Amino acid sequence: MIIKKFTGKTESDATEIAKKELGDNIVIMNVRPVKKSGFFSIFAPSKIEVTVALEDEPSKITRSVKPTKDTKTVRPSKPVSMADKLLKAQAEGEIPPLKVSSASQPPATQKREPIKEHVLQEESSAIEEKLDSLHNLLEQNLKNEKDDVKTDLYSEEQSDIREEKNTVSEETLSFVRVLYNTLIENEVDEIYANQLTDEVEKVSKPNIPMEYVLANVYQKMVLKFGPASRIKESQDGPIAEIFIGPTGVGKTTTIAKLASDLCINRKKKVALLTVDTYRIAAAEQLRTYATIMDIPFRVIYSVEEMKQAAEDFKDYDYLMVDTAGHSLHNEEQKMTMIGFINALEECVETENYLVLSATTKYRDLIEIADGYSELVKYKLIFTKMDETSSAGNLYNIHMHTGAPMSYITNGQNVPSDIAVFDAQRSVKGLLGGK
Repeated sequence: MIIKKFTGKTESDATEIAKKELGDNIVIMNVRPVKKSGFFSIFAPSKIEVTVALEDEPSKITRSVKPTKDTKTVRPSKPVSMADKLLKAQAEGEIPPLKVSSASQPPATQKREPIKEHVLQEESSAIEEKLDSLHNLLEQNLKNEKDDVKTDLYSEEQSDIREEKNTVSEETLSFVRVLYNTLIENEVDEIYANQLTDEVEKVSKPNIPMEYVLANVYQKMVLKFGPASRIKESQDGPIAEIFIGPTGVGKTTTIAKLASDLCINRKKKVALLTVDTYRIAAAEQLRTYATIMDIPFRVIYSVEEMKQAAEDFKDYDYLMVDTAGHSLHNEEQKMTMIGFINALEECVETENYLVLSATTKYRDLIEIADGYSELVKYKLIFTKMDETSSAGNLYNIHMHTGAPMSYITNGQNVPSDIAVFDAQRSVKGLLGGK
């Protein structure tokens, strides 16, 4: 396999140069702007760098352009471990981010760590420390609420509460207002925000410390999320990890991240399968990752081929299966996907993961989640967490479906930009904490 970089005034120019040297069968892995360094670089126009891959043998390539210092060919002259391959490719920027944003760091500068759970270990008696600045923030908001003479949507309800229930203090009522507004600002659905404020009123007593009320809400939300459900440990035979969801949410990249963690960090035998025959680029991208990690890859076209793959890889630990994104109104595609899943269920143990983008509108997320709920039982993975400032939809969809949370991704870098879902961190953010 050959991976090289080419530069040009535009993406088209760079791609054309690559095709002249390597042929038309190249796969574009990354596109990013580059600018010369030095004082006079401010006057120089920026160029576009394109990273491409080709699976042909080097001896079969006809070169019409002499290689330059800017182009690098990865040609191992001796056996290299899959971990070294992946690390080298990531360090040299030859693995996507497929979309470059100004906020992302260059792959070479990012710290690579195994996937781990960000679980806070403090004792319950130190709940204030868990919430960091959250308590101070709410205290300040409470003060602002008391100084604010304007009425809000709660004014009539709170007046009735004061008349009927003298045990509810002004401070508690102000806390309810702040809590509700904070949840709504973080896009928690009004139904679930009201449920939480109702619980505050139930536990409130005269002169109750605000820390107790805040800790109670925090703990209830963490409990509602429940523990994250990771990929199960393979015992006897392979487990098929099936990834479903709409087009464009990052299923293929998510599979590559999890597969690299299983291979490199957990030393598992993994095979990559795809039934997405609609998008050639998705299959080629997954094939590229498989080549770098030195693991099997196969495109599946029929139920019979799926059963044969399960038999061929019966000595493996995991089969990572990429599916095609499709419209939930397309009955033919739905039945095709169910056919593949049922075929695997007959042969091996399976787990389904619904991959959703955190940037998708709540109404659309509900429709997607409900549509897939009619087909299979699944766990939830949310992608593109780095592209949104609110995690309210994670809470909404979990509460709506009851499906366990599993992983979140926060970028395109493989394998670093993924983590096991952390309920405590997410709840702290939803309550206004940093």
